[in-house]
Amino acid sequence: MDIKQVMQDILDAESNAIKNIPITDEYVKAVNAIIEHVHNRGGKLVTSGMGKAGQIAMNIATTFCSTGTPAVNLHPSEAQHGDLGVLQPNDIMLLISNSGKTREIIDLVALARNLYPQVPFIVITGNPESELSRIADITLLTGGTPEVCPLGLTPTTSTTMMTVIGDVLVVNVMRMTEFTKAQYALRHHGGYLGDKSRSKD
Repeated sequence: MDIKQVMQDILDAESNAIKNIPITDEYVKAVNAIIEHVHNRGGKLVTSGMGKAGQIAMNIATTFCSTGTPAVNLHPSEAQHGDLGVLQPNDIMLLISNSGKTREIIDLVALARNLYPQVPFIVITGNPESELSRIADITLLTGGTPEVCPLGLTPTTSTTMMTVIGDVLVVNVMRMTEFTKAQYALRHHGGYLGDKSRSKD
């Protein structure tokens, strides 16, 4: 096996998958909805996903927090055991499921709507025909590109797409809210990024 060739093939496949993420008006709706609920109404973004998608959801939440948009990650299983209490009326939820069929996420929608029917749902998924897509307020599609995993099973390409879509949302919200370097510095008191954000360069 030529590892360098396999590496090139993987890079090509994932790069092409990124380029083929559908660019739709749903992104405009998602960015505007996050700004409305978090920055205008004083709510927060609540992200959630199961398994590998849950790790991406957590990363998106922490990136939003560090760039001026309050966010928390809610584990969908723990939500059924009291953690749903983190949800408040002005919040907005971002749910991630490549298949759009993840039972814990589908259940979370029902539980959240039972608590606060007005809370909107943004969904990142690779399946436009899924149950999750049908019940979402805003659907952001990954494009459904096959995984580069040789078994076609392990979340690889799909998690790359989810991460990129999260970056698209974060960067656009930063631009729309005119988030500054000084504001970034207030949220980063340590480490290299903290020092860099306070530098005059």
